[in-house]
Amino acid sequence: MKPFNDTFLRAAKGESVVHTPVWYMRQAGRSQPEYRKIKEKYSLEEITHQPELCAYVTRLPVEQYDVDAAILYKDIVTPLPGIGVDVKIKAGVGPVISNPIRSKEDVDRLGELSPEDHIPFVLETIKLLTTEQLNVPLIGFSGAPFTLASYMIEGGPSRNYNKTKAMMVSNPEAWFALMDKLADMIIVYTKAQVDSGAKAIQIFDSWVGALNVADYRIFIKPVMEKIFTAIQSYGVPVTTFGVGASHLAKEWHDLPVDVVGLDWRLSIAEARSMGLTKTLQGNLDPSLLLADWNVIESRARAILDEGLAQPGHIFNLGHGVFPEVNPDTLKRLTAFVHEYSRERLAHS
Repeated sequence: MKPFNDTFLRAAKGESVVHTPVWYMRQAGRSQPEYRKIKEKYSLEEITHQPELCAYVTRLPVEQYDVDAAILYKDIVTPLPGIGVDVKIKAGVGPVISNPIRSKEDVDRLGELSPEDHIPFVLETIKLLTTEQLNVPLIGFSGAPFTLASYMIEGGPSRNYNKTKAMMVSNPEAWFALMDKLADMIIVYTKAQVDSGAKAIQIFDSWVGALNVADYRIFIKPVMEKIFTAIQSYGVPVTTFGVGASHLAKEWHDLPVDVVGLDWRLSIAEARSMGLTKTLQGNLDPSLLLADWNVIESRARAILDEGLAQPGHIFNLGHGVFPEVNPDTLKRLTAFVHEYSRERLAHS
């Protein structure tokens, strides 16, 4: 096995690096032909319940693209059945929940997560990867309370989160009880991932951009403070990320996190001008991966130039890889990020 590559971890902590580290959200699977072949036989849930197979899917992009970190292949709803949520991932739809939350009584019926009992397959996959198969850090992750709650209240994916926001403001007792329940689950869940070998944690608050700043401060920020404070005690870097949430970037920066993930709507330079001094992760628009290479290279160079202006940048997409992306494009982009940033840093 190659020597351990800690570039991602060093950048997450704002330390010096020889090149800008790069990895891609949803890099595991999606566009890879090997993954598509596996998906002809197995569902996402079936893959995640087979540690050897799940480890293979997780490490495949590291081997193919030469990225600086792996992210565990699983879904953000993976731990929910352990606390009593009846959720199924339906192809073309996403998570569908048959017992949605409607009241505080529904929240009270939720149980507590026991990782060893409820998700042993996740822990076994992490151990396989980190003890035998990876020479880069493995990123563990969890969904954040708002995003998980949106599925649990709406009963599945939503475009407007009407029921979720209505419960939040009209039934705060139930809302905060649900936030506390999910926070406890996330803290236990992420600790189990770190204890099994994950070297970093990312919290995906994918849909929290649906809230304005005032509501975020009241209904979300306190629970995020609790979660991130707990994860910081595990001694690994922690990243927060959401989509369409540029207006919340300063709120995230206030939290006890190491890395603030940005989508493509807010540039690295704009974030720095707003006073964000922590490591920033991002943020090529994934749609551009279908463009001509000269466009991709030009946009990536601009992002790198902004990221290299001060220490603390991890190159990534502004959201996840989608199935139509050619794997060769990701391999070429990774090489460009490494080569261009290495040359810039060598002459700085």
